Amino acid sequence: MWDFSISRALGMMGKTMPFILFRMVVYFGIAVAYVLVTGIGAGIGWGVGAFGDEDFHISATFWGGGLGFVLTAGVLYFLREYILYIVKAGHIAVLVELMDGRPIPQGRSQIDYASSVVKARFAEANVLFAIDQLVKGVLGAITGLVEGIASFIPIPGLQQFVGLIRAFLKIAVGLVDEVILAYAIRTRAENPWASARTALVLYGQNYKVMLKNAAWLTVITYGLSFLVFLVMLAPAAAVVWLIPGGWSAGGFVFAIIFAWAVKAALIEPFAIACMMEVYFKTIEGQVPDAQWDARLTSVSKKFGKLKDKAAGWIGHGGPAEGPAAPTNPAV
Repeated sequence: MWDFSISRALGMMGKTMPFILFRMVVYFGIAVAYVLVTGIGAGIGWGVGAFGDEDFHISATFWGGGLGFVLTAGVLYFLREYILYIVKAGHIAVLVELMDGRPIPQGRSQIDYASSVVKARFAEANVLFAIDQLVKGVLGAITGLVEGIASFIPIPGLQQFVGLIRAFLKIAVGLVDEVILAYAIRTRAENPWASARTALVLYGQNYKVMLKNAAWLTVITYGLSFLVFLVMLAPAAAVVWLIPGGWSAGGFVFAIIFAWAVKAALIEPFAIACMMEVYFKTIEGQVPDAQWDARLTSVSKKFGKLKDKAAGWIGHGGPAEGPAAPTNPAV
């Protein structure tokens, strides 16, 4: 059915508890920020609306809350590089160490250790973020390539089915891009751009196994998130009741935010641990297939840009790494 061990992933989660707690502080802090700033905005709108009629009062409260929500989203947009660099990549670093049987420190020192590992591989947050954005684009191209391969199979109704699967697997890309980053950490890559290129080729030549497991984990992840959303509806409604003017849309929105916080803090790292296990086990002993490298170059401009960045990287003075000699394509 799937190729990962749920018990092993949960065990790794327990051993990285300092990072789990760190994630909870970060993501639940974000959720609270949304609630507080939205509430403050609604309160200001409610106060301003008191100078007008009832319709103006309701409208001012709504727009005050909406502007508060948008303001919080804007601030977090500019913090996304930091969150990826410190929180996500840091957690991946300690998970990689555990998978390879190496000891990791506990407590706060675990977070400091992970930060040093990430910095050694990616130098700056903007480098990691740029690589992550290109990786996501290439992963989308691989999914499209799979659909293109299926178009030559003469099975009635297959195209509609593949289109549905492609839409579903686009959601799963978020569970795979961090695994590509994990490859650079695990291989101690001096050139992070070239490492991402190699990891993507290895992913492409094993797309059947990877997409199957990504699909299962997407079902698990979003199924659990939906259950959390249902549980959070009641407390979210209670929070809305405290906001002046009864910001009517707030209950549903806040429940989604709280469910997202639980997903990002607790559910996603479990899914990433599972995907890392599948990926590293699948590619063990393999070399990148030059034909897959050529395919990705032809279908993805972002992959070409990744190759250009790899060729020009001088961050650590090391040679750019790339796919080895051609092997039989795994299609």
